Amino acid sequence: MPKSKRNRPVTLSKTKKKGREHKEVIVSGIRDAVDSYTSVFVFTYENMRNLKFKEFREQLKSTSRFFLGSNKVMQVALGRSIADEIRPGIHKVSKLLRGNSGLLVTNMAKDEVRQLFDEYEDYDFARTGSNATETVELKEGPLDQFTHEMEPFLRKQGMPVRLNKGVVELVSDFVVCEEGKPLSPESARILRLLGNKMATFKLYLVCRWSVDEFELYKEAPDDSDVESL
Repeated sequence: MPKSKRNRPVTLSKTKKKGREHKEVIVSGIRDAVDSYTSVFVFTYENMRNLKFKEFREQLKSTSRFFLGSNKVMQVALGRSIADEIRPGIHKVSKLLRGNSGLLVTNMAKDEVRQLFDEYEDYDFARTGSNATETVELKEGPLDQFTHEMEPFLRKQGMPVRLNKGVVELVSDFVVCEEGKPLSPESARILRLLGNKMATFKLYLVCRWSVDEFELYKEAPDDSDVESL
């Protein structure tokens, strides 16, 4: 096995002492994991939900480790070029850490990992600023799903409602959101009340590295295309 370069000194960006120490812990953890596991995957994600990701990570904790955080710190840990990479060819992984990305370091078979990622998705309520995946319009008339106590709150969200004999009623048609347009805070709240889950938390594999193989599955997005954690 080629000699590991993981013990080389690392120059990190200018930070306060506490921040630097934290980065050094991450770098050390990644390098330890690369030495201990057989494969390294880069993955990207959409609509991250921390609780759901924690549950997914727990399923694999006996065979794998996940790393999320600063792409630059993870790149430093792996090495950004042939000259400073910690294992032969692993700088190719580093170059694909862009945007909403993370590392999976694992002993699982590659086909098993790909199946898990391909099959995993979880639905949740969309957040303010997310693009609506469909147009939602409520028609004039009674809104039986809401109790009369909800009428003042619904009015504050911009809905043209009134109480009619104790029943919440729309006095005119109301468009909650339009497909492809960003959700306002009010729209996001109404969709939650309606039980309409527009966000899909999804993980995508970008590439895999092992001692004897590098596989590219899909291109990682540019930093400008996604919002970091």
